[in-house]
Amino acid sequence: MAERHYENFPVGSLLIPKRLRKHVFSIYAFARTADDFADEGFGTRTSTSASPTEADRLAALEDWQQKLERSFAGEADHPVFIALAATMRELNLPKTLFTDLLSAFKQDVVKRRYANFDEVLDYCTRSANPVGRLILLLFGYRDERLFRLSDHICTALQMANFWQDVSLDIGKDRIYLPQDELARSGVSVEDLREARFSPQFAELLKFQVDRTRKFFEQGRELPELISGRLKYELRLTWFGGARILERIEQLGYDTLNQRPTISSLDKLRLLARTLLA
Repeated sequence: MAERHYENFPVGSLLIPKRLRKHVFSIYAFARTADDFADEGFGTRTSTSASPTEADRLAALEDWQQKLERSFAGEADHPVFIALAATMRELNLPKTLFTDLLSAFKQDVVKRRYANFDEVLDYCTRSANPVGRLILLLFGYRDERLFRLSDHICTALQMANFWQDVSLDIGKDRIYLPQDELARSGVSVEDLREARFSPQFAELLKFQVDRTRKFFEQGRELPELISGRLKYELRLTWFGGARILERIEQLGYDTLNQRPTISSLDKLRLLARTLLA
């Protein structure tokens, strides 16, 4: 599952010690599957039936949460949760991080607009920040200061993904650009739907990119406070997120008509930069 899904950054890369990769994979499988349930098209991957309704997707996520509860009670009966239960048991992981992730996935099913930036931040707190904390816990780090630095990076990564995926999200009628900022910029929902790129949209996205970069900077010291291979994994992740922002800038902020991605050459350069930093 980890190998066949595209992600901005390699899941459980070679920088993760072999003994820990299975734990990264089990956490990824839990989150990736839940994310797929939140996606309108998940039912079409195994069925010829019509796309699932919101009720169908929420029911799938509720069932996923019940499986999580049973795994914590020692009653895992699904391949993902058999693996995840072993990870949670070996690493003593708190259930709240997984339930926070599920709450964000459920929110994606029913919430399609964000009134202001505070609402976007609240979503990032549950959709992205738990992942960074889980990785730190996986490596045995339980320092609150490190968690806060990780939160800054994970929030920045989530926001970078929002600005990268504006065209994909509007196709699902999802808009993560704050509504009050859209209104002030003079960009309408119809402009997004019709992919009408304008100086106003460019300025709006530039503002988002600049704000996101500040979050990256707030978490920048995290890798240098970590030892071993994780230091390099975190550096790579940080450089990768920053590279997405650079790619958006190189497109002139037109993510309505193009989706910036990290190329294979980019990944090699990022890896070299990570090792030489």
